[in-house]
Amino acid sequence: MSVFSGMSRPMKAAGVALVGVAIIAAVVGGITALSGDNGSNEAGPSGTATQPGTSGGTSAPPTTSSTATPPSTSTSASPTPPSPTTPAPGQPTQGQPGQPGDQQASNKWVTVRVFNNSTIKGLADRAAEDFRGGGWNVNEVANYSQGVIPTTTAFYRPGTDEEAAAKQLAQEFGIKAEPRFPGIESASPGVIVIVTKEYESGHKGS
Repeated sequence: MSVFSGMSRPMKAAGVALVGVAIIAAVVGGITALSGDNGSNEAGPSGTATQPGTSGGTSAPPTTSSTATPPSTSTSASPTPPSPTTPAPGQPTQGQPGQPGDQQASNKWVTVRVFNNSTIKGLADRAAEDFRGGGWNVNEVANYSQGVIPTTTAFYRPGTDEEAAAKQLAQEFGIKAEPRFPGIESASPGVIVIVTKEYESGHKGS
């Protein structure tokens, strides 16, 4: 009993010391926790302020290249489309009304051969000069003595380009246009104009 009683005092003192240490540790831990919370609170705003509050970030938005780029690209894109589209519609517009004229001009490239069926010397030459003056492609002048043709006529092969050419030639010079007759069906390609004496009286001014 005396041994335990003798040991109780030191143990009591040790217990008191331990309790004091625990209290101090709790106080220190509480202070540390409070200081940690305060530190985290300060770090939070400072961290959030760091991202949007960077000097480069705040100065960048008003002078961002993205705001400058859209106007430059829009201005460069807007003039570009009108410039190519403007000439494009202009060209077909000129070509479409010119098609009838082009067709008539192409008719004049069809070969025309002129033959004299009269006793008037050089009548075929004069007719050929009249046709050439109108832009026609006359490449042969000769006489036709295989029969008598009633009136000056431009003969053509039906279904060929000679038909349109012969009709246009006839309209321009006031002559007839008819399909080839059997005597000239197998002649060389081209519009065959057989000129008779009435051509001279009808074209004295030519």
